[in-house]
Amino acid sequence: MNREGHEDARLFLGTEVEHTPAYGAKTLFVVGVVPVKIILEEALRHSVDHVYIGANHTFLEWDGPKRWWTDMIEACLQEDYWVTLELNTDQLADLQSRFTRIIEHNKFIPMISVSLPNIRKLNYNAVLKLDDKDFNATNPGVWVHSIHNLQKRSVFTDWSKYTQDQVLDVEIPKDE
Repeated sequence: MNREGHEDARLFLGTEVEHTPAYGAKTLFVVGVVPVKIILEEALRHSVDHVYIGANHTFLEWDGPKRWWTDMIEACLQEDYWVTLELNTDQLADLQSRFTRIIEHNKFIPMISVSLPNIRKLNYNAVLKLDDKDFNATNPGVWVHSIHNLQKRSVFTDWSKYTQDQVLDVEIPKDE
């Protein structure tokens, strides 16, 4: 993700500005895979309530052993932090198979990121269909939402809200 001041960031602090169950929480944002020990040390040092894993679109980097992502999430949940994992729609099936122990945890927030460039150029009739992988495969049906109705002011976060974070200068071992 091209974000000024975050070019080499691995951890940063801020307030959760997106309208999730952790909205307004003091948050430690984790970019890519970071050793669990460092995440927990920084979360405690900065008295955060929420850890956001996969920040800056690093959810696209599902490389390395599967346990790395699982370990980060489980460790934070065990310490009673709210935990968001940002991922895209292509990774949902993987989420459900990889994270079976945590997917139903009451402080786990799966953040499903759907990229819709130029959304304001769509006409009033545009809809978003929440579908299944095949006909009658895993869901009881489909849900269709008006794109126009999804763009309510109460759930909108302006890009300017993402500029108040503090990048943490923390040494991350190269072998992790």
